[in-house]
Amino acid sequence: MTSPEPHPPHPSGGSGHGHGHSHSHGPAAPVSKHLRKVIAAVLIPFSTAVLVGLVVLWPGGAPPHQRTGVGFDRQTQQAKVVKVDKVDCKSVNAGQAPSNGDTSTAESQSAREAPPRWCGKATVEVTSGKEKGRTFTEIVQPDSPRQLHAGQDVIVSYAPDAPHDLQYSVTDVNRRLPMALLAGIFALAVVLVGRLRGVMALVALVVSFAVLTLFILPAVLQGSNPLLVAVVGASAIMLIALYMCHGLSARTSVAVLGTLVSLMLIGVLGSLFIGWAALTGNTDDNTGLIHGLYPNIDMSGLLLAGVIIGSLGVLDDVTVTQTSAVWELHEANPTMGPRGLYRAGIRIGRDHIASVVNTLVLAYAGAALPLLLLFSIAQSSVGTVANSELVAEEIVRTLVGSIGLVASVPLTTALAALVVSADRPAPGGRTAPRLGAKRGSGGHRRKK
Repeated sequence: MTSPEPHPPHPSGGSGHGHGHSHSHGPAAPVSKHLRKVIAAVLIPFSTAVLVGLVVLWPGGAPPHQRTGVGFDRQTQQAKVVKVDKVDCKSVNAGQAPSNGDTSTAESQSAREAPPRWCGKATVEVTSGKEKGRTFTEIVQPDSPRQLHAGQDVIVSYAPDAPHDLQYSVTDVNRRLPMALLAGIFALAVVLVGRLRGVMALVALVVSFAVLTLFILPAVLQGSNPLLVAVVGASAIMLIALYMCHGLSARTSVAVLGTLVSLMLIGVLGSLFIGWAALTGNTDDNTGLIHGLYPNIDMSGLLLAGVIIGSLGVLDDVTVTQTSAVWELHEANPTMGPRGLYRAGIRIGRDHIASVVNTLVLAYAGAALPLLLLFSIAQSSVGTVANSELVAEEIVRTLVGSIGLVASVPLTTALAALVVSADRPAPGGRTAPRLGAKRGSGGHRRKK
C-alpha cells in the first residue's frame, strides 16, 4: 500500500484540485492562453470574412424561368394507380410491328399468327394540384422495366400545352415513404451510438443541407461566381459542423485550420487542371439543360465548386481524426516533443490515407459505373475512355480531391503537434498528470 501523495500544489503550479478538474471533462486544456490568442487571431477574421460573404452573396431565391417541360424541368404532381387491367397490346396499338397491309410476306404472316401480348392498362388518379381527382389512362408494355399495380403511389408529369388526353403521364414511382423510413433508421442509429454527439451531428447535417439549398444553389442560379459561392458556403458548413459536433476548443480549431489549408490546395489544383484539360462542365443532358436555362452560369466554375464541396466531407473526417490522434498521443506521453508527436501521428495518418483515398476513388467509380460499362461494351481503349470529357471530369475530380486529402494528413498532424506541444497552462508547469495518477480526485494516486 502506498500512502496518498500530499495535497500541496502540483508541479504545474496549480492546486491538486485544479489539476484534477482540468481532466475530469475529457482531454486537458489544450493550449496556453497566448497560443489560443494566436489561433483566434487567424480564425476570427476568417469567420468574419465567411459571414460577410454569406451576407453579400445571399440570394433572394432562385430566379424564375419559363418551364421547358424537358427532363427535370417538367411540372409534376402526385398520383395513385386506381386499377390495372390486362389488355391485348394490339387493341391499344401498343408494341405492334408496323404493317404495310401485305399479308403475303413471311413477316406479315408471322405477325398475324403470333400469340397475343398482354399490356397493362392502368387507370391513374391525380392526388395533388389544381386538377386533383382527374383520372387518365397509362399503357404499360409487358417488357417495361417498371410495372404498375393497383394502389401504387406515382409521380406524374403535366404538360399543359399537350392535347387533353395526353397532358398527364407517369414518370416515376413515389418513394417518399421508404426514403423517410430509411432516414429515420439512420437517425436512430446515429443517436443510439453517438448519443449527444450523434444528435449534434444530425443537427449539423440539417444545417449543411440548409446552407446548400438556401445559399449555394440559389446563389449560383442568380449568376454569382460558382467558385466564390462554393468557397464561402463550404467554409460556413465546415465551421458550423466542426464546432457543433466537436465543441469550441483549440483541438477543433486545429482541425478547422487543417481543413481550410487543404481546401485552398484543392481549389488551386482544381482551377489549374480544369482549365488546362479544357473541361467545360457541360457533359450531359442535365448540365446542358442548366446551361440552356441559365446561360450566364460558368459551368466549369460549377464543376470546380462541386469538387470543393464533394471533398469537404472526407476532409473533415481526416483532419479531426489526425488532430484527435495527436492530442491522445500527447495525453499518453506528455514528455513527447513536436517531432515525436508528428512521427507517431503520421504513422496513424498513413493508414488513414490508404483507406480514404481508396474509398474516394471507389465512390466515384461506383457513381460512373453505367458510363464505364458503356465504354466497355464499345471496347474502347483505356486511353480513349480517360480522354473523353465525361470520364476526364471524374478523374480530375478524384485525383484533385485525393491530393488534398493526402496533403491534409501531414499538414494537420504537423499543426496539431506544434499546438499541443506548446501547451503551457501555467508558467513552468507540466500539462498532464504523471502516468498512473488518478484523475478527477484532487490529484491523489490510486491506492494499490
